[in-house]
Amino acid sequence: MRVFVAGAAGAIGRQLVPLLVHSGHQVTGLTRSRDKAEQIEAAGAVAVVADALDRTAVMGAVQKGLPEAIIHELTAIPGKFDLRHFDRDFALTNRLRTTGLDHLVEAARAVGCRRFLAQSYAGWPYAREGGPIKTEEDLLDTDPPREFRSTLEAIRYLERTVSGLPGMVGIALRYGGFYGPGTSLAAGSDMVSQVRRRRVPIVGSGAGVWSFVHITDAALATWKALERGSRGMYNIVDDEPAPVSEWLPALAAAIGAKPPRHIPEWLGRLVIGKHGVLMMTQVRGASNAKAKRELEWQPVWPTWREGFLKGLGVSLPPPVKR
Repeated sequence: MRVFVAGAAGAIGRQLVPLLVHSGHQVTGLTRSRDKAEQIEAAGAVAVVADALDRTAVMGAVQKGLPEAIIHELTAIPGKFDLRHFDRDFALTNRLRTTGLDHLVEAARAVGCRRFLAQSYAGWPYAREGGPIKTEEDLLDTDPPREFRSTLEAIRYLERTVSGLPGMVGIALRYGGFYGPGTSLAAGSDMVSQVRRRRVPIVGSGAGVWSFVHITDAALATWKALERGSRGMYNIVDDEPAPVSEWLPALAAAIGAKPPRHIPEWLGRLVIGKHGVLMMTQVRGASNAKAKRELEWQPVWPTWREGFLKGLGVSLPPPVKR
């Protein structure tokens, strides 16, 4: 299949492109950086350089590859993320989820694409009510904190647009929190450094449930979704959603750090804001049952427990060509 990967040099793109190439697909990879084009070419794909927010450039890039499928993995999340200013730091990513998406969809229609996949998120967006683990059928938050609203609206727009594409199989992949090489939670990353210095505390009860996925497993699931996924949403997460009070001490232990400190909610609101406290105490995790069943996907790293211990710096090689 001819596949166009937007964001081919990003954290997941670096894992996904060689996987698709080794699986026999003809891949064109989009990047806005000429320096990263060589990386894409080295993985066996054809690189095109364009700004995803430039409609004309995107149309030209897609028409060069004439893809049968497009995979939208574009983000622009800062390396050092400030949780206190969540929507501000996600502003460019949200433009890529809306305007950038519109450009790719228009190009997909122009070349007759049959499949369209896009990156969404399975963390805090779920409604903070009911049980701790959510499926794709559960509602997203109807009353998010002010600092999350622009980002959640961009996610809603992306999912609504992709799942409703006429004449195409549109799939939104709700990834869990990435960890592993090239992500914000990797060996040598700022997040690991902050945990090592005990600057990431457990706030209040630490009862907020998070879902993770190793970046390799995210790429594997994306490949599976490309080949056999159905229209709609898939949670792409590992087998063990867990509260902050459980996974954060395990992460500290895995990197040889002292246990994280505990602080009360009132202090947490001063340090990371009300929305940050919500992430520590109220968010819900996600179930991967649908993805495992329909995509026949099995995570290489089934749980963050082993992944944090052994997988923060490990990328697995792609499978042999079929």
